[in-house]
Amino acid sequence: MQMAIPLDDDRPEELALKSAIASKSADMSADMSADMPADMAKDYSADAPVGAGRELALSDFNPPDISAGERLLRFAYRLGVPGSTLSAPFRKPLRPRLLATVETPLEGDRVAGMALRAGHFLVHGVKAPIAQLDFASVAKLTPPFERAVQGFSWLRDLDCCAPRPQGNATAERILQAWMQANKSADKGAAWKVENAGHRLLAWLVHAPLILSGQDKALRQQVLDAMADTARWLDRNVTRADDRHGEVIGWCAIIAAGLLLPEGKPRRLFGEAGLVRALGELVGDDGGVLSRSPVAQMHVIAALIDVTACYRAVRRDPPQAIETMQALLVPPLLALTHADGSLGNWQGSGAVKAERIEALVKASGIRARPLRDARQWGYQRIAAKPAILQFDTSPPPLARHARNGCASTLAFELSHGDHRLIVNCGGSALAGGQVPVRIEQGLRATAAHSTLVLGDANSTAVLINGKLGTGVGEVEVDRRTIKLDNGGATRIEASHDGYATRFGLIHRRILILRDDGSELRGEDLLVPSGRKGKRGKVPYALRFHLGPQVTLKLADNGRGATLSLPDGSYWQFMTGAEKLETEESLWVDGDGRPHPVEQLVIQGLASRGGGNFSWLLKRMG
Repeated sequence: MQMAIPLDDDRPEELALKSAIASKSADMSADMSADMPADMAKDYSADAPVGAGRELALSDFNPPDISAGERLLRFAYRLGVPGSTLSAPFRKPLRPRLLATVETPLEGDRVAGMALRAGHFLVHGVKAPIAQLDFASVAKLTPPFERAVQGFSWLRDLDCCAPRPQGNATAERILQAWMQANKSADKGAAWKVENAGHRLLAWLVHAPLILSGQDKALRQQVLDAMADTARWLDRNVTRADDRHGEVIGWCAIIAAGLLLPEGKPRRLFGEAGLVRALGELVGDDGGVLSRSPVAQMHVIAALIDVTACYRAVRRDPPQAIETMQALLVPPLLALTHADGSLGNWQGSGAVKAERIEALVKASGIRARPLRDARQWGYQRIAAKPAILQFDTSPPPLARHARNGCASTLAFELSHGDHRLIVNCGGSALAGGQVPVRIEQGLRATAAHSTLVLGDANSTAVLINGKLGTGVGEVEVDRRTIKLDNGGATRIEASHDGYATRFGLIHRRILILRDDGSELRGEDLLVPSGRKGKRGKVPYALRFHLGPQVTLKLADNGRGATLSLPDGSYWQFMTGAEKLETEESLWVDGDGRPHPVEQLVIQGLASRGGGNFSWLLKRMG
């Protein structure tokens, strides 16, 4: 019997499910440059703050307008009345079949697809022979392989590497192995809502790869598996681990409602659920609440595939889905460097520009990067050819966190096609070439270019990608300032992650010239109470260097020269007594770790406060 479960909220579905509120900072008129030491404030005078008001832009996300009869149909389906009964109450239920062929504009990884045809899964640079892989739901696979094997993401890769008839044999071989190993449902990784949603969506979107063979029995078996998975998602979609997984499940339910017979009640049910889940997944400025660029990409890709399913049956997608895509793209672009690739934030690697460009193109959204995303939490300064990205938000809440990182007040800086200052990144890719055992270390504060106190994380890093207590409040002030020979953008931010343990607030000031030739920084430790505590605490200021940076320390031990492949030279200077170097690593977009170096300023800081200024300047 086909069953569906009601949504958690019994409110009328015609109510507004989400209001996206894009707000700019208010009352930033105070000139905070007075807090800077004289040597840092020299030649700088404050101009009017950016966004000295508050703007409110409302965008309501409602389920599509439907008739009273359709509303009744959806309500009955929520109560568990089978879709076949609602669609044709006096007719025998139709056998599963595919109503249309989907042409998705989003392509996969051609190299991974070629590896599949050669007999191997290729996941983040690691090969695994298909014949030796355990497809069972209870098999112990690393997270990247689990997503590929149980979520069937490999179908997209196989679909783009050769004409479909050439990929059919490989697709059917893997599918048969999976079905043989997963005859019983409701157990293990295969039946996590997110994996089941990805799998069903992949089956429906890339159906010609798995339904074009000569074996009619297998074809009907696959169609029955599609119908069974859709019914399972109807009952279990709201039991997902988080809203991200729930969104993927709702997307698969909608696709099944569009492409399988007698699916109108399921489609109506899925549309209402998707809109509600999106409203609870995405922040006011369009960033997912996990603050993860990888998660942002997954949601955009799922909406692209669902939109393609609507086009396949000649229906227009609901306006809410198109509006959400338009909201999701600008925050993602805000984390791209000048070369178009992603910064390493909240577990992501430096995803290549080609992938970002292909994703945005497939979405059909044309937008500029979001510069000042307060809830998404990343500030971006474009001082061409330099790009500065600055994390000015508390980490995601535990219920939203995915590979959550204690990265508050970390920054990345690139100049042209090269990265100068980076974060390690890559915890979301652990299980490929990045060892699982270092996953928590990659999420630590020390793996980011920021200040660390007492060798402790500013927010507690827990297992399974979750976060504990720590940073609860971040204050941000952004403004343009005038210089004697140009202008600059100044951002000041502070967090309370060390206030409980050490009684200190970390405040960071970054000033980037408009021509991108100079970045001035100052890190201050300010007592959190009226009276500073006695004693001292170890501190370390870490600046992880990009993979193509060649480093040479100055003879006096207080500076360093950084050279880039384009022949440019940068000088790093600090007032600290000693500047040191340590080994580090940086993870690229394919999940490959690269050995790099980091500059470290460390010592003992008074609990009564302190300040550490530094300068990164292009020479010549």
